[in-house]
Amino acid sequence: MADVFEVLGRDHTEVKRMLAELEAGSSRAVPDREDRLRLRKKMVEELIIEESKHEAVEEEYFWPAVRRLVPDGELLADEAVGQEQAAKHVLNDLLGKDPTDGGFEELLTRFTADGREHIEFEEVQVWPKLRVVITADEAEELGRKLEQGKKTAPTRPHPHTPPKPGVLRSAGPAVAAADRLRDRMTGRGQE
Repeated sequence: MADVFEVLGRDHTEVKRMLAELEAGSSRAVPDREDRLRLRKKMVEELIIEESKHEAVEEEYFWPAVRRLVPDGELLADEAVGQEQAAKHVLNDLLGKDPTDGGFEELLTRFTADGREHIEFEEVQVWPKLRVVITADEAEELGRKLEQGKKTAPTRPHPHTPPKPGVLRSAGPAVAAADRLRDRMTGRGQE
């Protein structure tokens, strides 16, 4: 079973890969402009889906653990959750936008810079402090909760939902079910 650092590390690696690919325009050689734009839109949809699930489970499980276990966990979690809330607003603004829409590239550039900064904050500022105080069993249990939680997490950003574990536990399943229904109806996130 993967521990919390492995689970989040895989997510971070995948997000960084997506961001690099989006910055490059696409690693796939797509000669037709319309196909390139369609691919870019699909890649951003995938990024929004994965980031939405990742942030939801972090807010429900990871940040409460940091608050509870790390001596300055409240400050670290507050800063990180603030970063995540700002990112949700940008992702929400990107949601449904076409790459030809005004502001699309600006929003994507902002999210890319902020996303990398947030990942670095977690990996450099938070993880080392958590590693010192979390037991191996706690790290594995937290990793399990994150993996399980992502299976039913919302697939869209919800910047106006308070990032409180209790709210997320009670409203999260209904919001996620509505997101997944909308995704099925629109074909969003499907190959």
